[in-house]
Order: sequence, then structure tokens, then C-alpha cells
Amino acid sequence: MRVEAWLFSAGVAFFVPIGLIYGYVADWEAVGTVGFLLLGGMFALAGGYMWITARRIDIRPEDTPTADIEDRAGEVGVFSPHSWWPLVLGVAVTLAFAGIAIGWWMTGLGFAVGIVGLVGQLFEFSRGQHVH
Repeated sequence: MRVEAWLFSAGVAFFVPIGLIYGYVADWEAVGTVGFLLLGGMFALAGGYMWITARRIDIRPEDTPTADIEDRAGEVGVFSPHSWWPLVLGVAVTLAFAGIAIGWWMTGLGFAVGIVGLVGQLFEFSRGQHVH
């Protein structure tokens, strides 16, 4: 996790000074200056999370330079190979964003489809073939 934390911290160290330099050169133009500073803030949030998580967990095989590929072998997680719910969620996001251009009623339709897709994704392993 330390490599990821350093990577995101480098993003903060890059975008915050760039935002300040851009603001000075562009006479504090609002959109670009705020955009760069918010980008640095987003990197700070992700990097801070990585630093906190890296302190709480044990060192991973990915963080050890002498580790072998076999050290990371084993179960990674639980994934549903035949799930259609991510497609439903993708359609919902498409409808919601298309609603900004077409009409706000479509955004509401996208949110409704999104609720159905989210409930389906969450409870997929509670019924049917893949019940746990």
C-alpha cells in the first residue's frame, strides 16, 4: 500500500503547486484554478486513505521486492460470472447523464432504474442459483 500512497501523494505535490502557478499566471481565473486545486484535494483524499490503510494492515507480497508470484496465490474475492446487474446499472447511469442534455425527467428515470439495479446487485447472492 505504500507505493500507492506515494503515488497519490505525488499527485498532491504536483497539482496543488500547478494550480497556484496557473492561478497566478491566469490572473486567478476561477475554473482552471479551482479545478487544479480540487484535483490536488482528490489526490490528497485517496493518498490519505492509502497511508492510513497501509499503517493498519500487514505488508503485502506486492510491497516486498523479493516476493515471488506464488506469494499472492489464493482466493481474491467473490465475483458473479453471470450477473446482468452491472449492465442495468450502466444503463441507469447512461439515462441519468443523458437526462442532463435531454430533460430532467430522464434523470429521474435513470435514478429509478439505478435503484432497481442496485437492489438487484446487492441481493444477487441472497436468492437463486448463487445463494450463500
